[in-house]
Amino acid sequence: MGEIVNLRRAKKQKARAAKEKDASLNRVRFGTPKSEEKVTLARSEKERTDLEGKKLDPDKPLER
Repeated sequence: MGEIVNLRRAKKQKARAAKEKDASLNRVRFGTPKSEEKVTLARSEKERTDLEGKKLDPDKPLER
């Protein structure tokens, strides 16, 4: 025979697991401090502008 399961407990346990999963996602999404977000944004912007500056201009002939 199968194991007897209390449906009320199983339902509550499933709801707790879903809440914990949502909380985990929110910790990742909203858990970084604003100052750290600004630093990350500034670094990525600098990397992007540095890369743009190193691109070759297709209209300009290569100098050798």
